[in-house]
Amino acid sequence: MEEVLARELASLNRHLSLLATTGSAAPFIGLFGTVWGIMATFQVLGSMKSANLQILAPPIAAALIATAAGLAVAIPAVVAFNAITARIDEEHVATENLLNRLAHHFSRSGGSLPSPAEKA
Repeated sequence: MEEVLARELASLNRHLSLLATTGSAAPFIGLFGTVWGIMATFQVLGSMKSANLQILAPPIAAALIATAAGLAVAIPAVVAFNAITARIDEEHVATENLLNRLAHHFSRSGGSLPSPAEKA
């Protein structure tokens, strides 16, 4: 039973790394896009004789969209990862408790299954 439990836990945890990677990498990808956009804005600004807020604001705002998108992806991924991990942990503890109760029962009863009267 412990082998089956270990296989099932491995199966449940197999795809969690995708959520964890998404949650940790997405903000950095968004930040990279923001930095890239701001650098491009400053390159354009350097070629102008003068600039004002109306010229600079739109490309900088567009660059910040990358950070917002990164956070919009990362936050749900982290929340989902934490929720799924907590649920797997709860089920693992419950299953371990059941296995312990069964082992205790079988050690006391000499390996026989409980009778219907014992179940009630």
